[in-house]
Amino acid sequence: MTTNASPQFNQAQAKFLDAKDDEERLMFLEEMIREAPKHKSSENLLANLRTRRKRLENQLIKQKKSGKSSKVGIKKEDMQCVLIGKTNSGKSSILNILTNAEPKISLGDVARFTTQEPQIGIMHYATTNIQIIEIPAIDSEFYDKGIVYTSDTVLITVISLKDLDEILKELKTIGKIIIVFNKTDLLTRNEKRKIEATLKSKYKKYNFILISSSKENPENIDELKEKIFLSFDKIRVYTKEPGKEVNKNRPMILQPSSNVKDVAEKILKGFSSRITQTRIWGPSSKFSGQIVGLNHKIKDLDTIEFKTK
Repeated sequence: MTTNASPQFNQAQAKFLDAKDDEERLMFLEEMIREAPKHKSSENLLANLRTRRKRLENQLIKQKKSGKSSKVGIKKEDMQCVLIGKTNSGKSSILNILTNAEPKISLGDVARFTTQEPQIGIMHYATTNIQIIEIPAIDSEFYDKGIVYTSDTVLITVISLKDLDEILKELKTIGKIIIVFNKTDLLTRNEKRKIEATLKSKYKKYNFILISSSKENPENIDELKEKIFLSFDKIRVYTKEPGKEVNKNRPMILQPSSNVKDVAEKILKGFSSRITQTRIWGPSSKFSGQIVGLNHKIKDLDTIEFKTK
């Protein structure tokens, strides 16, 4: 941990040290560079980080040329959602329209099972980053249910109610499910009304939405983003340094029962032992800048300021 480093830098550093492959290391190294102190005494630190970044970039280029990869698995983020469905249900189009990912998109039966390995994207919503993973079609040899059973939320993507019944039989023990009936731009108003009525009656225990992931005729995409965000039972907490403004674009994601110590330990293991004073603003405070202890329970959208030894 570097001197005078922000909580965001320390958290990025901890993720870098815990990364499972070079691609993850590069991602968190970029975050460390963004969050590193920008003053005279930190010039050597930034130079070292940039040198390390260049080394990692060259290493990844060599791996791609040789056909080898250091990737051993998908690191689960604070909020993770997985897209499942049959081939040609529009999973790749949904991933593309929700996130920064650019997966290959199938062109009907000419290119069945286009997705042969998990595709990952990040959806930015309500100041949070939500990891969305598209896995190969459930009716393909590449389907891997492992990610499905560890994800927080499952988006079942379908274009027919028959497909929905078949997929639900495979997911008997799954928790949070959102049924995403896709390609509604190809349906008449009456067809959509009948499908919605059936979903409300026959599948009433599930959350659902009718959408079109077509970039030419998108429907209900913002509503889908909100449903995904609300499906996570998490709270957002902001951290700030004394005398500086809070960065409202970078919240920490925690469980609803978390306290101040949990926030500190998520920044960096052992960090709570260095804290001399904690101030808090937001829903859990009695007044702005209230001084609280490590056991103080936090609430969604709180802002916390730590002073350390």
